[in-house]
Amino acid sequence: MEELLAASEELEVIRAAVEKERQRYQDLFEFAPDGYLVTNTIGTIQEANHAAATLLGVSQKYLVGKPLIIFIAQQDRQSFSFQMNNLQQLLNWEINLQPRRGKPFPASVKASVVYDLEEKQIGWRWLLCNISERKQAEEMLHRAYDDLEIRVAERTAELVKANQKLLNEITERKRVESQLLHLAFHDALTGLPNRVAFMNRLRHAINYSKRHSDYLFAVLFIDLDRFKVINDSLGHLNGDQLLLAIATRLEVCVRSIDTAARLGGDEFTILLEGIQDVSDAIKVAERIQQELALPFELDGQEVFTTASIGIALSSTVDYEHPEDLLRDADTAMYRAKVLGRARYELFNSDMYANALARLQLETDLRRAIEREEFRVYYQPIVSLISGSILGFEALLRWQHPERGLLNPADFIPLAEETGLIFSIGNWVLHEACRQMQAWRACHRSNLLEKISVNLSLKQFSQPDLIEQIEQILHLTGLDAGTLVLEITESVIVENGDKATAALLQLREMGVELSIDDFGTGYSSLGRLYNFPISVLKIDRSFISPMGTNSKNLEIIEIIVTLAHKLGVDVLAEGIETKEQLVLLRKLNCEYGQGHFFSVPLNSSAAETLIRENPQW
Repeated sequence: MEELLAASEELEVIRAAVEKERQRYQDLFEFAPDGYLVTNTIGTIQEANHAAATLLGVSQKYLVGKPLIIFIAQQDRQSFSFQMNNLQQLLNWEINLQPRRGKPFPASVKASVVYDLEEKQIGWRWLLCNISERKQAEEMLHRAYDDLEIRVAERTAELVKANQKLLNEITERKRVESQLLHLAFHDALTGLPNRVAFMNRLRHAINYSKRHSDYLFAVLFIDLDRFKVINDSLGHLNGDQLLLAIATRLEVCVRSIDTAARLGGDEFTILLEGIQDVSDAIKVAERIQQELALPFELDGQEVFTTASIGIALSSTVDYEHPEDLLRDADTAMYRAKVLGRARYELFNSDMYANALARLQLETDLRRAIEREEFRVYYQPIVSLISGSILGFEALLRWQHPERGLLNPADFIPLAEETGLIFSIGNWVLHEACRQMQAWRACHRSNLLEKISVNLSLKQFSQPDLIEQIEQILHLTGLDAGTLVLEITESVIVENGDKATAALLQLREMGVELSIDDFGTGYSSLGRLYNFPISVLKIDRSFISPMGTNSKNLEIIEIIVTLAHKLGVDVLAEGIETKEQLVLLRKLNCEYGQGHFFSVPLNSSAAETLIRENPQW
């Protein structure tokens, strides 16, 4: 009995513990936040907690005995049945639950097997959790992700597009930079290196020669002859085509290590590097002359040109700066021009000295205009019929402060080249007309009929020459018929129809015209016949030997006869002897001029001669 009582008491203790444990389980089951169900093996609900009833929209009592499948949304029931029939272990899946009242909602379902004491399956435990909010959050997240994907895709596309645009811009910028760099160092017309590039390479050659004493190089300065004539006659477009063709031929004449460049206009330069001696430079110059001697075809017309070439060797002077070497090559080229063009000249120290002297002369010449250093001398023109002074020829002199009195031959060529001849010539014409008008007013008894003034080729080419002469005559008050303008035969040859028109205008004004140095030029007799010339001046080169050379006498006689046939008077210049005067009078020459009568005089001495009124 005692053992039974003890066992009974122990059983009571165990039963109390079990009850307590069951109650704890029941509390956990009942107050669990998620829905908790227990079903038998066929899915009939046997237990349900409060959360499950709330989740399914019914009371707990209602749930017990109901098949779980009726709380599964219609579209998921087939799938649920399949899962029920195949459940073997713990599963976790999502399914849509259908509450008694309300709309289906997504739920997370976990199922586990319930066993009896003999480990035999007697049912299922179900954990149900409403995942609507999670689904909504996931959906929102998916939408956000999709939106993000779209935005990322769009942004990526924009970045790709922007990147491509940037790449294009970089490519274009590099192209432009490359083009600008090319333009900075190459001539736009010919594509040859320009002055900047040439000077850089020349500087490099000078520096290299400083480190290698046996290194020799040369610079060729090339200037086309009479390019302006071609440009003006055929047009600038054809002129550019000619320059292109010349550039091509120059490149043929040099090696790959050499540099052919265009400085501008019709000026080209060549740098010959690593030559053996001066003969290499001469060979290139001669080859250039040969290439240029071949005809150029421009717009279906054959054109010929030549070039003057100056050569400067690196060994001639110890050069420090590329500008000096280029200057010396230019000086040699100028010398080639002076000596007749279509040739080459080598630079030497004498050329440099002459260039410096010429530069100084140009500077002095410009100052001479400002300082009024020019003088007009007057040589009488004598009537060989009456023996009296007919008038004077105005002759320009320069009273140089250091070199004394200079003749026109010493400075007029430079004045023409620099363009100073225009202001100088205008001054001479004005001064001669002013002086002649003053003499005519003071010495009315002396019949001073003519004042003769020379016009150079460049002066005659001025577009406003007629207006200038009209203004000078107006300002000085000199009658136009008193003025004689002397022009050379080259004026007629170079200007052609333009010269004819200008001369006719001058004759209409009353100004007389004289051909100076007749017989030494290349004037056409046909042209001469058409020009309104009043006087032919026989050059002194025919007068000087006329007493000893019968041929010269015959030539003078022919000129006088020709002039008279054309209705033109003749003036012989350079008369120095009585014998010459006698012969010229026999030939019926109207006027004479020369040292036999008087040397050129300043205005004071000329006025004294006027007062004396000598007779020859």
